Amino acid sequence: MGWMADETGLGKNAANYVPLTPLSFLNRAAQIYPDELAVVYGPHRKTYREYRDRVTRLGSALVKLGVAPGDVVATMLPNIPAQAEAHFGVPACGAVLNTINTRLDVDTVAYILDHGGAKVLLCDPQFLPVAAEAIERMEGPAPTVIEVADDHEGVHAHGHYTEYEDLLASGDPEFGWIMPEDEWESISLNYTSGTTGRPKGVVYHHRGAYLNAMGQVLSWRMVLRPRYLTIVPLFHCNGWCHTWMMPAVGGTLVCCRDITAKAIFDAIADEGVSHFGGAPIVLNMLVNAPEAERRPFDHVVEVFTAGAPPAPATLAKIEPMGFNITQVYGLTETYGPATECTWGPQWDHLTGDDRAAKKARQGVAMPFMEHITVHDSAGAEIPADATAQGEIVFRGNGVMKGYLKNPEATQEAFKGGYFHSGDIAILHPDSYLQIADRAKDIIISGGENISSVEVESTLMGHDAVLLAAVVAKPDEKWGEVPCAFIELKDGHDATEEELIAFARQKLAGFKTPKKVVFQELPKTSTGKIQKFELRKLAKTM
Repeated sequence: MGWMADETGLGKNAANYVPLTPLSFLNRAAQIYPDELAVVYGPHRKTYREYRDRVTRLGSALVKLGVAPGDVVATMLPNIPAQAEAHFGVPACGAVLNTINTRLDVDTVAYILDHGGAKVLLCDPQFLPVAAEAIERMEGPAPTVIEVADDHEGVHAHGHYTEYEDLLASGDPEFGWIMPEDEWESISLNYTSGTTGRPKGVVYHHRGAYLNAMGQVLSWRMVLRPRYLTIVPLFHCNGWCHTWMMPAVGGTLVCCRDITAKAIFDAIADEGVSHFGGAPIVLNMLVNAPEAERRPFDHVVEVFTAGAPPAPATLAKIEPMGFNITQVYGLTETYGPATECTWGPQWDHLTGDDRAAKKARQGVAMPFMEHITVHDSAGAEIPADATAQGEIVFRGNGVMKGYLKNPEATQEAFKGGYFHSGDIAILHPDSYLQIADRAKDIIISGGENISSVEVESTLMGHDAVLLAAVVAKPDEKWGEVPCAFIELKDGHDATEEELIAFARQKLAGFKTPKKVVFQELPKTSTGKIQKFELRKLAKTM
């Protein structure tokens, strides 16, 4: 290896080596941008000095509640300032942040609270009924609930629990942050969408969060003081690490609770929003917004889109409106975005569909990733001929530590020295990858992964159902929605409405089938249901 003959005294020491952590971004920003806007949410307008102070008090208050380094603190919050503060305040007391998807059903929330072992739960009043019932169903010790009111949107506290602002008031403004001694220490725990049975707990480390946040600044061609709108849920891969990124560039985080076209246009016009990320459904919403909800703006808004490839038609319509779209791709296991469709001057002349086709590719590795490619079943790279298909694999510092309390799944995911995505793609001759097909049966609706297996097993619980197969049906608003094909038992009857209502009792709304078709299911000679036939059928509906 590249050691010189004599390196006596050239070891790591306190002066030349500090563990990487995104916490350092906020400490620095409070020093150099103390009076500049850090977080905006309606009347809530906090400078970097105030932001850091609130984060410090949060860390201190959590310690007073008995949170020790390595403990888990969970949140069930929309994209409001408290959720951003938790991204710094929870790790600042040495704890691990577990942001829970607010769209999940009671049983899944109970499982996550148990599996992660949350000591404290910060919860919005809107999600308290689900949280309270989930806590009742827990097997292990219940977390301490802190209620986070949102007076700006009229979501007031129920008053049964300690309120967030009172919690902050109890914190010590002089509290010394507990910085990681090792950058491999865990910073957050994110549960996958549970595409095969129970969701898995993906663990991020401080190093990966730092590098991902730093690397996306380059990918996004970001200069100082961007104004970033929180469209990507902060429970989704920690908002793609963008909240950790903002202090590094002295940016302003503009919070958005309810994602509507009007809210986005208003934020661009009134707050000068320059950047946001979102699923293609968000682009669709903007393209189809009525005139009354639109606002003029005179700067280009940079958009990262991911979750499913945006339709070329959508891309062609949105760019002339003042949005520059960059397609990115990643998974919970890769801290969010890990590839980018980097644009080159050689394509500047392209317009319409040709331009959109280039932009619809998932692209190349971001700077903090070592190698992202497509492998065949033997673990060899596929030919870059835009025809051969294989599985997208990742290697680099933006890959998770592994799955919590699941060494078998971790080992399986990392076999051959790469993280295996389960997503199927082709490689273009210029090395850009493009998803050809989602790993078989995953349905991506509005950026959320839905397991067809979970929906099928729910429907199979109905007395009248003999067989159920669920596939993605294209949908203008959500990208894809679940469509169920049902074979009924002899002598039994059921209606579409009845089965949708039945599924709705057990599943989160976005997982519930939006269409039910009764027919005999196509099967192979061994009795396996031929889902590809059903997908073809769903596309024609």
